[in-house]
Amino acid sequence: MTTYFTEAGFKFLRGLARNNERTWFHAHKDEYEAHVRQPFQRLLSDLQPSLSEISPHFRAEPKTVGGSLFRIHRDTRFSSDKAPYKNWQGARLYHERSRQVPAPSFYIHLQPGESFVGAGLWHPESDTQRRVRQFIFDNPGSWKKAAYATLLRGKFEFEDSEKLVNPPRGFPADFEFIDDLKHRNWVLWRPLTDATMTGSRLKQTLVTDLAVLGPFMDYLCAALDLEF
Repeated sequence: MTTYFTEAGFKFLRGLARNNERTWFHAHKDEYEAHVRQPFQRLLSDLQPSLSEISPHFRAEPKTVGGSLFRIHRDTRFSSDKAPYKNWQGARLYHERSRQVPAPSFYIHLQPGESFVGAGLWHPESDTQRRVRQFIFDNPGSWKKAAYATLLRGKFEFEDSEKLVNPPRGFPADFEFIDDLKHRNWVLWRPLTDATMTGSRLKQTLVTDLAVLGPFMDYLCAALDLEF
């Protein structure tokens, strides 16, 4: 089995968190390449065949520009926090049509003590939120199967940091899944330990997790008229 990340990658990210400025980053850029970006790119390449079996419409794209990896540079234009770099590395396993229309994604996050895997819709526009809510309301039985399967919910939980206080307008308060309609994001996630991220079973762990998340993603794709 293959190991991708090592303690050296976590050491770099911890150092970046303490020294988030350009001079330090450029002095340690080779460490970033060797221990964070390149291992993540290898992981993405190795995940693609299994991802294609889960859905032929999703991509784990390892290329440096325009691929699955998020840039390590932060966009500080509209932020009061002017730190130039993220102290984590993330990758979005995206739908082939995501550049044209709103689409859910799988996601892998590497950060010391805070790594995780998840999937869903993050910060969708209000029109997309309305479409998902209406689809859940119109198809509650299949929502229950997709979002509340025993295996899925035994591992994953909803990210619920941004929810409406009251039921969204136009939906009855006694609807069985009214609490799910209050979500602004529809994301299921679970934490991954540092030992998992640096272990030799990381790829297989992620393949299993992506497969478990598949029916949930299939449902979100159906809500947005996307192929799965």
